[in-house]
Amino acid sequence: MNKARMIKKHILRLIFGSLGVMLSISLMTLRANAATVDVTLDTGESSGSSSALDLLFLLAILALIPSLLLVMTSFTRIIISLSFLRSAIGTQSAPPNQVLIGLALFLTIFIMFPTFTQIKENAYDRYVSGEIGERDAITEAGKPLKEFMLKQVYNDDLDMFVSLAEDKNITEIDHEVVSEDLTELPLIVVIPSFITSEIKRAFLIGFLLYIPFLIIDIVVSSTLMSMGMVMLPPATIALPFKLMLFVLVDGWSLLIQSLIVGFH
Repeated sequence: MNKARMIKKHILRLIFGSLGVMLSISLMTLRANAATVDVTLDTGESSGSSSALDLLFLLAILALIPSLLLVMTSFTRIIISLSFLRSAIGTQSAPPNQVLIGLALFLTIFIMFPTFTQIKENAYDRYVSGEIGERDAITEAGKPLKEFMLKQVYNDDLDMFVSLAEDKNITEIDHEVVSEDLTELPLIVVIPSFITSEIKRAFLIGFLLYIPFLIIDIVVSSTLMSMGMVMLPPATIALPFKLMLFVLVDGWSLLIQSLIVGFH
């Protein structure tokens, strides 16, 4: 019972710690954009450069922060791999989508916890103590995420988006500085490169997951054809064998361990 309580306590720490980091980033972004706003109650006018359109744009950014954090973390690879696994086994709704999303979210928190810890120490704690300002805190918060993404990016994908950014005049890149430190690359180049690389890896994992279950489908179909049972659906017979194979090899532990270890 004590061991179970300790595990539960650590899980709760992971959840609340990650939520705290996400909330702190949102608050720092809000403060950084609202720092120059000075509204006079008598006239209803603002002395800063803010306007109703600026406020709407800020709210839109805050609404997109959870989605951006999902695509900037390990969540993409995990949820696609789990979806491929369910399709390979042949179960339509087991596990259900809510379970897969919950499992992917908790695995993401587990994998990203060191990165979230760095964000808290380098950005949030220093901002609260007054060492750095709002904009510096946002910059420091983005560095650990950028380092994490760059470790997972394929060089071909990174080079492709760097060349596209230069060709389309999206951003200027100093190749001498970037060659020494890849973290100098802008996020507008790093994020799409990371997402593309993650989708490639997830599809490769899906291909490897499909192979053993495809062999079972072929064997079952050939056996039914040789016995003359043409009207019997092969998927109905193959499903129990797929489940038995997956349980015997402890497939969930192997897949989860491979996903966690796969992140550099």
